[in-house]
Amino acid sequence: MLIRYGYRITLESAAPLPLIVQLTARPERRLDLRAPEAFRTDPAVPHATHIDMFGNLRTRLTAPGGRFTLESDAVIADSGLPDPVFPAAEESPVEALPDAVLPYLAASRYCETDLLGELAWDLFGQVAPGWARVQAICDFAHAHLAFSYGDADQFRTAHSAYAERKGVCRDFAHLAIALCRCLNIPARYAFGHLGDIGVPKSPDPMDFAAWMHVWLSGRWWTFDPRNNAPRIGRITIGHGRDAADAALISSFGTHELREFTVWTDEVAG
Repeated sequence: MLIRYGYRITLESAAPLPLIVQLTARPERRLDLRAPEAFRTDPAVPHATHIDMFGNLRTRLTAPGGRFTLESDAVIADSGLPDPVFPAAEESPVEALPDAVLPYLAASRYCETDLLGELAWDLFGQVAPGWARVQAICDFAHAHLAFSYGDADQFRTAHSAYAERKGVCRDFAHLAIALCRCLNIPARYAFGHLGDIGVPKSPDPMDFAAWMHVWLSGRWWTFDPRNNAPRIGRITIGHGRDAADAALISSFGTHELREFTVWTDEVAG
């Protein structure tokens, strides 16, 4: 299947505004593009792309002040299959984990394992290790948190989401990631495009989505605590230890958000 995806984001600042934006599909999906992503700014400014320490593509540029729009549009091929499910997937002992996976066991900016360790073992210590335990964590996060776009808070962490019992998709992901790490299961944050493909269309405006990857049986698997069901057509933009490593826009100055439009739709026919 083919999926058209993109965004249009307008910022307004009183002075030149250096930006680092992470809005491009990760390198492993580039061969699936049916044409290069059409990245544009208005007004047009020079920009340069680099790969960060997590393998994400990031673009550096400076908005000149005033209104500044970033936009992109692309078509990508997708298998059309839902996220794979493998109930036999097993946890690995810490001593057997690859070195590259170890950072995803530690506490991070939004995932305070030190504050959630006792809770994690009380709730899930007796659950069968492996896929079933990770799914139990997702079930808990999905049921414990109430989702609302109005409850977005850039300062909310996994522990505060647990305490407040509310959040948006990144809060669901952070809570589940932290609980996995407390149980010595490597987990990382991921975000990107996820349209309403194969599910009833949501009445809410389209947005970027967040989920998690969990290391079981020697590979990463996708789990989605917010939706808590396999979904079709994920287009990963970035991943890292948590949302601090995968920020859509890092700005080095003050600005106001004037427009935020996202689209992710199956191409008809």
